[in-house]
Amino acid sequence: MDISRVDLNLLVYLDVLLRERNVTKAANHLGITQPAMSNGLRRLRDLFGDPLLVRTSEGMTATERATELQPLVRSILSDIEQAVQEKTPFSAGESQRVFRIMASDYAESCLMPRVLRRIRQEAPNVTLDVLTPSDVSFLDVEQGRLDMAINRFDKLPQSFHQKTLWTEYFACLMNARNPILGQSFTLESYLAANHIWVSKTGFGVGVGVNPKDVQRLGWVDEALSLIGHKRQISVFTRHYQVAMLLAEQHDLIATLPCRAAWLQKDNANLVVKAPPFEIPPFELKMAWSPLLQHNPDHQWLRRLIVEVAEEVDAEFAPFGRRFEVDWQAQGSDVG
Repeated sequence: MDISRVDLNLLVYLDVLLRERNVTKAANHLGITQPAMSNGLRRLRDLFGDPLLVRTSEGMTATERATELQPLVRSILSDIEQAVQEKTPFSAGESQRVFRIMASDYAESCLMPRVLRRIRQEAPNVTLDVLTPSDVSFLDVEQGRLDMAINRFDKLPQSFHQKTLWTEYFACLMNARNPILGQSFTLESYLAANHIWVSKTGFGVGVGVNPKDVQRLGWVDEALSLIGHKRQISVFTRHYQVAMLLAEQHDLIATLPCRAAWLQKDNANLVVKAPPFEIPPFELKMAWSPLLQHNPDHQWLRRLIVEVAEEVDAEFAPFGRRFEVDWQAQGSDVG
C-alpha cells in the first residue's frame, strides 16, 4: 500500500469510533456531521478490509481486527501529538493546574497525604482532586479526563502506561484484647474467628457482595480456597479505614495490606500479626493515558509520586520486612 495515498485523518476517526462505539457520539466528539462520520467509517472499512464495528444486541462491537488496531492507532496519534505539540516547561511554583487522581482508599491513606505535602511545598497553587474507583471508568483515563489511576489492577488496556509503586504483602489486624491472642495464632484459630472483609471495587459502580462467591471475594479468600478452607465473614466493607476501626472496637480480624496496618503501628489498642497462611502479594500501580505521556505537567506529577512512593517504601521497610519472610513463620507478633 502507498502510504502517501492514505488519508491520515481516518486514523483520528478510527481512534474516536473505537472509544465511543457510536457513530453519532464520535461525530459530536470531532465536531463533524453524522453522515461525514458514517462516510469515514465506510472508508476505514475499505482501507482495512474489515467491518471494524458491527451492530449487536449490546450496540456497536469492535471486531478482532479493530481490537488489534486500537492500541496501535492510539500510539501513532500520541506520537504525532507529541511531534506537533508546543513544548512549554512546567513551572511548579506558578502552576494553577488541577490534577485529578483516582486512588483506592488504601492508596489514598498510605500515599496521598505525603503526595499532597510535597505538592504544597513545590506547587502551592496546584489543586489535587482525589476520586474513588467507582467515580471513574477506563475511558476517563484513556481520554485524559483523569490524570492518574492508582490501585491494584487485574488487567489494564494495552494502550495505558503504567508504573509499579511497590509490592504489597498482607497482615492481620485485631484488638489487643481479642481472645484469640490468648492462644497460638494458627490457621485453625484464624478460621475459628470472625472476620472483616475489605476490598475496593474496580472502575465503575460497585455492587453488593455474595459471601458464597469465593472467586469474587478477592485475595484473602482465594488464597484460603486454594488450601480448602473458608473463613467466617461478619462484616463487608469497601473502606480500609472502616475495617481498622471495626477491628479496634470488636473481636474481629481484619486481613489487609501491610502498609494499611503500618498506619496503626503506634495504636496500643491494636495488634498486628503475620497471616498463618500464604497470601500472594500484589502490586500497587499508577496508570495513565498515552495522551498525557509527554505532557510536562504530567511528567512532573509522575516523578513526584514515584519519589514519594520510594520514601514510603524506605520508611516502611523495617516493619514490612517481617511479612516478606517465609509465611510459615506464622503468628509472630509484629505489633
